[in-house]
Amino acid sequence: MTSDAPLPGPPRASDAEREHAVEVLRAAAGDGRLTLEELAERVEGALAARTTEALEPLTADLPAAAAPTRRPGKRWFVGILGGGDHKGRWRIAARATVVNVMGGADLDLRDAHIDSNETVITVVSLMGGSDIIVPEGVEVELSGFALLGGNDLKVEGPRPRPAAPVVRVRAFSLMGGTDVKTKGARSIPPSSGDAPSLGRPG
Repeated sequence: MTSDAPLPGPPRASDAEREHAVEVLRAAAGDGRLTLEELAERVEGALAARTTEALEPLTADLPAAAAPTRRPGKRWFVGILGGGDHKGRWRIAARATVVNVMGGADLDLRDAHIDSNETVITVVSLMGGSDIIVPEGVEVELSGFALLGGNDLKVEGPRPRPAAPVVRVRAFSLMGGTDVKTKGARSIPPSSGDAPSLGRPG
């Protein structure tokens, strides 16, 4: 005689287990193991996970212990009579400053590594400005002022979850302006040394 009782499924994840996974992901991003985009994707997955089985892949390729050392993130960006663009895989400090004079330094944060879950970028522009691209799933804020110019914020995609990383841009523009916008993932394949992510599985 066979039983019709359903087989037990995987254990359901608790709030504490989800929060622990988020902390592991934030530490990994601070160590340079995850980009800002990968962090946002995995945090969203962790907060939505209903079982411990769904949580495991999010941190399976990350070490339990933090890396002992790491290169500091870049703090200063200068665009004078030209540009000083940054894109691809690079590291930005938790507090960064951009200075533009008759030029502009554009920052693409989609594949950038971060030093903190909150990144503050101050942009000072005279007859110039910056384009700052942030991946979808990241909380974005724009403040500051513009005289004889304008600062614009364009946010697309789903609303970020409460524990998502934050990018705050403070733009001060004279005869210029800074544009902050969200975009989807870059269509660049990872190198052989890169850890896989939800957006670019290995």
